[in-house]
Formats: sequence, structure tokens, C-alpha cells
Amino acid sequence: MSKVTVTIPEDFILGAAASAWQTEGWSGKRAGQDSYLDLWYKQDRQVWHNGYGPARATEFYHRYREDIALMKQCGLTHYRTSINWSRFMLDYERGIVDETYAAYVDSVIDELLRQGVTPMLCLEHYELPAILMEKYQGWASKQVLEWFVTYAQAVFARYAHKVKRWFVFNEPIVVQTRVYLDAERYPYEQNTGTWMQWNHHKNLATAKVIACFRANGHDRDGGRIGTILNPEVTYPRSHAAHDVEAARLYDLFFNRVFLDPAVKGEYPAELLTLLEKHQVKWAYTDDELAIIRDNRVDELGINLYFPHRVKAPERTWHPDTPFHPAYYYEHFALPGRRMNPSRGWEIQPKIIYDMAQRMTQEYGNIPWFVAENGMGVENEARFKNSDGVIQDDYRIDFIAEHLYWTLKAREEGANCQGYMLWAFTDNVSPMNAFKNRYGLIEIDLEQERARRPKASAGWFRQLRDTRTLNLMLDDEDK
Repeated sequence: MSKVTVTIPEDFILGAAASAWQTEGWSGKRAGQDSYLDLWYKQDRQVWHNGYGPARATEFYHRYREDIALMKQCGLTHYRTSINWSRFMLDYERGIVDETYAAYVDSVIDELLRQGVTPMLCLEHYELPAILMEKYQGWASKQVLEWFVTYAQAVFARYAHKVKRWFVFNEPIVVQTRVYLDAERYPYEQNTGTWMQWNHHKNLATAKVIACFRANGHDRDGGRIGTILNPEVTYPRSHAAHDVEAARLYDLFFNRVFLDPAVKGEYPAELLTLLEKHQVKWAYTDDELAIIRDNRVDELGINLYFPHRVKAPERTWHPDTPFHPAYYYEHFALPGRRMNPSRGWEIQPKIIYDMAQRMTQEYGNIPWFVAENGMGVENEARFKNSDGVIQDDYRIDFIAEHLYWTLKAREEGANCQGYMLWAFTDNVSPMNAFKNRYGLIEIDLEQERARRPKASAGWFRQLRDTRTLNLMLDDEDK
């Protein structure tokens, strides 16, 4: 082990992220403004840890001034959150804005700017209006796609003069994968065609929103628009051809299905061929593919938490089972891997460096940044000192190691613009609720959601102030 010191460039983002649905709570929400996550919570509250969910969340809706002051105290340069589509509109089909919620968003943006924290806003972070899910099957509907574009136009008209960094989706592959491929979430339907239809309509929506953004001149004066993806750095079990092929196909179905349209403007030809081979039914037109081709992102946010490892399948696929991409792979757990036991995720900080190489070599070195990275730990109260402060050295080490590989990639020429932590405060996650805590700031559920900085909050502020990262590394990792 030896000490390593890395200088952090002055223009490098040191921020944090959270979504509207995971922080705001339901206070002020009107009848009929449930999101998909609200609907799932109401249907299946028992699957959310200890029953906590979006109903109260962290109560950011009322406490945003307090929280933004804490952001400044922690040294955040940027804060990424979402506008809750389900709350922004009174009528999704007619495009009528809820002026009360819109005024709240105005106040949040103004307070961030006043405190010197740059806002970055996402248009959809799982906040599909519940009524559009129930009536139209959500993103399976082209009409829902058009209503989303109408919503985006209203948002840009109101806020684009104040906010310059915009993102269409956060992790657009997640909801339909959990619902329509794995049938793990409400409404629990295994339908690969619907999964691919959601994928396509989200890619098309991204392109259409980008076209509107630019057509209305919001790309002037520094305005930029992109999307936030979660491509998993996928490693084969071995160098054997069958394992390498399994990893390549996993990447094709789950990573390139969004990466390629966003950056290259097209689907991989092999993906379309395999979907046709397995008789996966979904609808698209040449005109839609042209819209995707002609409206590509300015930048990417990439969420990275853990490596994904696969191997060639060793089981026989049941002939009556609908096609699932897992036909081509099985998950693989690396023996002796370093783990976060609370979350059940492998820890491998070099995934950021490996993703940076991919962005450089395969995607034209497009501007990108780490949009989420963090460590969720259960029962953090056991790490409190005599003053009641959580001594989360494990989180400091986790951030430092991942930030090291981010900065190393940038030094070597990767067009990486920054690093953003998930999350600023502890907050609700799907099903896990408040079980695993990610924040620089503790949310105390026993004391009316009181906020308390953890040790990592002071460390992060020092990181920002000194623009210097110090850490201990094994010599082989440098």
C-alpha cells in the first residue's frame, strides 16, 4: 500500500443526485397525480422494507431550503434531481400544468442557484403518471410518448432560461425490465415484446425531446441535453469463447439497446435480427428510426455501482417459456469477490475506468460523467460515535477509490466531466426503502426525519475545497 495524491480539475463536477419521487413526499399532491412508483407502493406496500415508501420520503417538498443549505455545507458543486411528471401536470392529455407544483420547482431552482449549487434536471426518473400506466400500458403507447413530449415542452418553456443541463430519462431500461422481463414488480407481466416496445418508445421520446429542445433554441447560451443510462460493465466468467459470447450478448440486449441509439443514432443490427429470430413483436417505422438517427444526445450521464459478470448458459431453456435475453447467458458470481454485504453487490472500483475506455473507443469520446455511484449500508447507527455522528469511513474509502479511477481515466484522455454521488441524503429506494443508506446526510426516521451530516459529508467538503484526492492504494491498482 502507498499513498496516492490526485489533483481534481477545477471544472470537474463533484455533485450528488436524487429523484423527485424518492425525496419529495406526497404533501401537496392532488388526487390523480400518482406516479407509477406511487401506484406500485399502494398496491404492494408489504414488499417495501418496513412499509416505508414515497408517501413521506425525506419531505424535501417542505425542507428543500434546509437541504440545499446542507448541500452547500457538504461542498456539492452540482445537484441532479428530477421534475415529477405525474405532479407537474393537472391533465396529461391536454397538457395543463399544475401551477402550484411548477412554482415549487421554480423555488427549488432559485434556491440552488442562490446557494451556488448548479441544478441538473431530469424529465423522468420512474415518474410515469399512474393513470397513463393503467389506461394505456405506459410507454407501450405512442400516445403516451406524445404526451411526454408535450410535458417536456412545457418544462423547457418555464425553466430552460435558468437550467442549462437537461436529461430526458434516468435509467430508461429499468422499469420495463423489472416488470415485463423479470415480472418482479407490479403489474407482474412477462412480455418481451412489451419490454422492447417500452425501450423503443423511450429511445424515440429521447430523440423527439432533443429535437424540441434544439428547435426552440434552448441549446444556445450553454444549454445541453442528454440522458442518464445505467450500462453495466459486463465481464465474462472466462476468456473462453462461449463465455465471451455470453457477455457480448448480454451487453447487446441491456446496454447497447440504449447506448447506441443515444450516441450513434441507431440500433445494433444484430439486436434487431435476434429479436426477429425469437419472434419478439414490437412496432417501429422507418420515420421513427430517422428521428432517432437525426437527434442524438449532447452528453451522457452514466450510473455505475457494480460489475456484472456472466457465463454461457448451462441449463436447458424450457420450450414453453417466452423468450428472455437470459436464453443466452447466466449470471456468474466471482469467487472471493469484494462485497458490500448490505446490498449484495460486488465492489470493483475499476469499472469506471473500464467504462471510460469504452466511451473513448466505441462512442467517439462523447462528453459524459458519472451520474450515480455510491454505497448503501444497512443499520448505520452502529457506526455512531459519542457525538451521534456516523463514522462512515467505508463510504469515504468507496468514493475515494471510484473517484481515483474516474480521474485516472480523465487524465488519460477520457472526456469525463465529473463524478456524482448517490445520494446526498439517505432516501427511499424501490422495495429497499430506507434499509440501505447511501447519503452524506443521515435521515433519522425516529426523530421526524432530522438531518445529520455523517463523517463523509465533511470529507466531501474538504475534497471540493482542496480539489485534491488522497488515498491509500495497493501498488498493483495504481
